[in-house]
Amino acid sequence: MPDWVATYQYHSSDELDVDKHFLVPKSEADILLMASLGCIELNPWSSRIDKPDHPDWCIIDLDPGPTNTFKQVIEAALVTRQVLESVDIPSYCKTSGSTGLHIYIPLGAKYTYEQSKEFARVIVTHVHHEIPKYTSIERLVGNRGGKMYLDFLQNRPKATLAAPYSLRPRPGATVSMPLLWDEVTPKLKMKDFTIHNAVQRLRETGDLFKPVLGKGIQLSAVKDID
Repeated sequence: MPDWVATYQYHSSDELDVDKHFLVPKSEADILLMASLGCIELNPWSSRIDKPDHPDWCIIDLDPGPTNTFKQVIEAALVTRQVLESVDIPSYCKTSGSTGLHIYIPLGAKYTYEQSKEFARVIVTHVHHEIPKYTSIERLVGNRGGKMYLDFLQNRPKATLAAPYSLRPRPGATVSMPLLWDEVTPKLKMKDFTIHNAVQRLRETGDLFKPVLGKGIQLSAVKDID
C-alpha cells in the first residue's frame, strides 16, 4: 500500500494468533485506489477502528438455497421484520446485489460481536419456526436440504457482506441497495438496482442506510419475543 493509505492492525486471536493489517479508506482517492487494484465490491467490517470489537449493527443475511425463489426470500424478510417489530426493534433492509436480502439492526457499538451474534440467533430461530418449510439455520450446507440459510454467524469479527451501495461483480452490474420496507414486495427484483441507476436513486431517496448508524437499540429493554 502507498504511504498515504491508512491501515489498521487487528490482532486475530481466533485463528493463528497473528496481527493483520486492514485498509481503512478515508477518502475518494482511497476508494479509487481499491478500484484500480481490481476491487469491484466493498466489504466493510461491522465495526469501526475506534471500537473494533463492538459492531455498529447486527446483520441477518437471508441466503437462498437452490430450492428457493426470490419471492420466498422476500417473505422471509417480511417475517423477520414482523418478529422484530413484535419487540419494538427497528430494522432496515437492503438487497445483497446477488441473490439474497440483508437485514440490519442498529446497535450503536454498545455490544460485543458475541452479543450481536446470539441476539441474531434468537431472531432467526423464531423466523425459522414461522417458515420452516423453506428455511434453515443449519451451519453446514449439506444439512440444509437446499433451503434458505438464515445466517446469523455474519456477526463476528472479519465476517463481511457487501456494503450498501456497493457494486457487485454480477451480470447486469447490480448494486446492493438499501430499501424502504414498502419496496420489499413480490414485485422487487435484484436487477432493479444497477450501476446505471444507483446514483440517481440515491439523489432521489437520500441515504436510506443512515439510520443504521444511529444510537442503536437497548437489548436490555427487549421483552420476550412471541
